[in-house]
Amino acid sequence: MPADASELATEREFLAEARSQLGRMRDRVAALDGSYAGDWVSAEVLEATLARRMEQLTDDPEIPLFFGRIDLAAGETFHIGRRHVSDPDGEPMVVDWRAPVSTPFYRATAKEPMGITARRRYGFARGHLTAFEDESLTRAGLGGQGGQGDDGAAHSEILEAEIERPRSGPMRDIVATIQPEQDVIVRMPLERTLVVQGAPGTGKTAVGLHRAAYLLYAHRDQLTRRGVLVVGPNKSFLRYIRDVLPALGEIHATQATIEEIVSGHAPVRATDPADVATLKGDGRMAEVLRRAVWSHVGTPEETLVLPRGSFRWRVPAYEAREAVEQVMGRGVPYALGAAQLRHALAHRVLVQIEETGDALDDKAWDVLARTKPVRDYAAAVWPAVDPRKLLFRLFSDPEFLAECAQDVLTDAEQALLTWARPPRTAGSARWTTADLVLLDEIADLLDRTTSVAHIVVDEAQDLSAMMLRSLGRRAATGSLTVLGDLAQATTPWAARDWADVLRHLAKPDGYVEQLTAGFRVPADVIELAARLLPSIAPGLEPPTAVRRARGRLRFTAEPLDDVLVGVGIADLEGSVGLIVPDAAVPDVRETLAAVGLTFAVVGEQEDATPAAAGGDHAEPDDSSEFDVHLDLVPASLAKGLEFDHVLLHDPAAIVAAEPNHATGLRRLYVCLTRAVTSLVVRHDGDLPPELGVEAPDGATDEAPDGAVAGVGR
Repeated sequence: MPADASELATEREFLAEARSQLGRMRDRVAALDGSYAGDWVSAEVLEATLARRMEQLTDDPEIPLFFGRIDLAAGETFHIGRRHVSDPDGEPMVVDWRAPVSTPFYRATAKEPMGITARRRYGFARGHLTAFEDESLTRAGLGGQGGQGDDGAAHSEILEAEIERPRSGPMRDIVATIQPEQDVIVRMPLERTLVVQGAPGTGKTAVGLHRAAYLLYAHRDQLTRRGVLVVGPNKSFLRYIRDVLPALGEIHATQATIEEIVSGHAPVRATDPADVATLKGDGRMAEVLRRAVWSHVGTPEETLVLPRGSFRWRVPAYEAREAVEQVMGRGVPYALGAAQLRHALAHRVLVQIEETGDALDDKAWDVLARTKPVRDYAAAVWPAVDPRKLLFRLFSDPEFLAECAQDVLTDAEQALLTWARPPRTAGSARWTTADLVLLDEIADLLDRTTSVAHIVVDEAQDLSAMMLRSLGRRAATGSLTVLGDLAQATTPWAARDWADVLRHLAKPDGYVEQLTAGFRVPADVIELAARLLPSIAPGLEPPTAVRRARGRLRFTAEPLDDVLVGVGIADLEGSVGLIVPDAAVPDVRETLAAVGLTFAVVGEQEDATPAAAGGDHAEPDDSSEFDVHLDLVPASLAKGLEFDHVLLHDPAAIVAAEPNHATGLRRLYVCLTRAVTSLVVRHDGDLPPELGVEAPDGATDEAPDGAVAGVGR
């Protein structure tokens, strides 16, 4: 038997034994139950803990238990995998990729071997070990396969194949392909708020999720107790990333959109025009709301009289005013200030009583603060505030708004916020998402928002200042991983500078890391999209593709139905995304049905989920978005998604659909960079001139040698 074949057989035996030991670990947990606990509360906690542990030990036979191995100079060998597996004696068979000993697997080079002599990568097919690749860290070269780069890192065909492996279903983890610059970000300390400015294809979303998994591993108790929150731009995006953390054995993170985070304040029943939504999201609104809340605190003008037995104790108005000023000077939330005012007034009565020689117990202060005269007096001076009623008053009472917005908003801006036809009551108001974010700000002014240990927020460049403030206060005693790309900013209120984002998050000392090496998007595609950068984000460093395969790119002016048939969608390997202008979705649905293609529409989660061929109304099946071969993607929902093959329909209409040309170009930049293997751009008439592409007459052939067909060089 050849040496390689013998070694492969040995590794397969090790894999089988590791799976057996993982099963033993799971069986051991399954044998435990709540009967070991001392009381019913402990029993419930133990049962929940055991259930989570069982889920973490789940073995999917199609997912490799390990994907790499390192040989240490000291003679030890460690297999690196998604979770820890030990033998009956407790010795590690597979080491969790997040453990410190695993770090050299991702970062070691021949120039900096980090204490290891060799690195091995494994090739798998449906969970079966098929190949391995050895890289010596003590000499140049990669086991006879490929060469080394300038940094001393060897080229790996297995690594490249894993990166380019066709995808199906939701996003998968990249734990086997994490690059050194990505690993540095993943393992940064919990205390540090980090911004990852990532160009398309750099893996910023995956890096953020793997950072969450790493932090949950490194700070298990703290993060499990206080919580981890993953914030995405929309529900479709969250469905796309839903499997990444569970695949890594982490089930403790909550995933939500900003709309879901603030949804507890009121239902969304309306949509603001872009200019109104932009103003409501402006950071200056925080000062307007602060003034509106604290404007309710009055100035005591009367004496507080508190009958007690045969005595009537008094707090003069000037002392009450001193108490109000004292409480306001503490900087406490509004609702807490009301409680403190009651105790401040009660304290003045308590001092008078004690001066008469009357002995009072330790509870007297609190008892006095809860008496009706004190409560009524404090409520008159420091009344309760309801967030919805307050915002209703701001938008329906121009004089009150002018008082709160003086020197903050212009007269024109105040007029823009004022309802032309105010609803009768706050309860009947048709609130928008921007309104809910303002309500969340008011609620925090009244009573501090609970903070979690860590927040991962993706597509952060599209959040308004007020949305960022909402997330920042939820990490007031924690930290954040902020992911985004300023070149992909497509909302009217989008950020233009990461320093502003950090300021609104109340984390001005956060660190900004830039990823520009693209591992997903082919070179031809990223080079084409980068032509838009001078118009949409001139300050950003252009992304570079590091893949050897340049991908396939073509332009065509053929009718859509001919293109759909011509590209042979059914025969393409991996996922396919048909990205179209939002307004074109109904017509394209009919075209897809007419040519007999089964598909799902991203963003639709109705009873009759995906569409399929068959008449004017496609027949539903049991699939949903990302679970079928072909997804129909409205351009507004393309951000953050990836497909092996992309057919981009009518780019000029995608640009024109946005409120201004620059935003339209950013939307186009997003749509162009969703492809991992091939991109077909199907257009009507001229293409946006910023692309520098001469529109061909009819179809074009795939460009030879990676050149872009129809592109003027």
